[in-house]
Amino acid sequence: MATAGLPTRLAKEDVISFQHVTSCGTATAVSVPCMFSVLNHDNYNAITARHQEGLLDVLEHAGIDVSWKDNDGGCKGVCDRVEHITIDPSKYPQQCAEGTCYDSVLLDGLENKVRNAKHDTVIVLHLIGSHGPTYFKRYPEKFRVFTPTCDTAEIQDCSQQALLNTYDNTIVYTDYILSRIISVLKTNDLQHNTALLYLSDHGESLGESGIYLHGLPYDIAPAEQKTVPMIMWMSPSYTEHHNINRECIVKNAENKEYSQDNLFHTILGMMSVTTKTYQPGMDILAGCENGTAH
Repeated sequence: MATAGLPTRLAKEDVISFQHVTSCGTATAVSVPCMFSVLNHDNYNAITARHQEGLLDVLEHAGIDVSWKDNDGGCKGVCDRVEHITIDPSKYPQQCAEGTCYDSVLLDGLENKVRNAKHDTVIVLHLIGSHGPTYFKRYPEKFRVFTPTCDTAEIQDCSQQALLNTYDNTIVYTDYILSRIISVLKTNDLQHNTALLYLSDHGESLGESGIYLHGLPYDIAPAEQKTVPMIMWMSPSYTEHHNINRECIVKNAENKEYSQDNLFHTILGMMSVTTKTYQPGMDILAGCENGTAH
């Protein structure tokens, strides 16, 4: 959902925003395991996925330093075999209240981890983002830029404008968090080729046709629950090192349709991991190299 009329921090960071992206499911418990699995939406089976190695396992086998830091109810099994940290709200009293934390807690220690990386590294930050129904608890007061707001979990009792304002405030805050992450990556780009890929697990209904929240069965869920943002940022050194034609990716981001199925293969490609499970046709960056085949 756009924050119309409000300059965004990400707009100043030369990010690439993919305009046509769909999710694997309509709830975190489905989408997160699916997007980190080699399975795709059409053949995804939760039991099969649990008994297979996922993206993070493959990366670790390739000698990559993999970690998961969580602020949204766990990784649903995808990080069980790699380093993972769940935020303890009691350690962040200024950023956490009533058992939930602002996503700024995920920034703690990030600078040191990136700066001191000795090997190829993948860091997954699981944001709580815009999870409802308590949207008003997802951002600090200074990010309450759209008013009036819906400061209750009973969102159906709020006016449509108040609900939209509150949700848009969560987007403003996520914009801030992502810009902070990019700032860390830019600071360390002389030592490391850095990049960021942001992908939401599901969309959200905000009263359209009387439907709220998310989690409806996929076949009957409205587009609002299945359409997700995907944003990519690559440092100049990453782009040069990987011989990437950025204009090609920008054009594809505007016109092509993608899904969470692309995540598995795109990350393998970004990390230059060679494995028989990798499918170049599912890698967003494949085919956008300057004069070379992937």
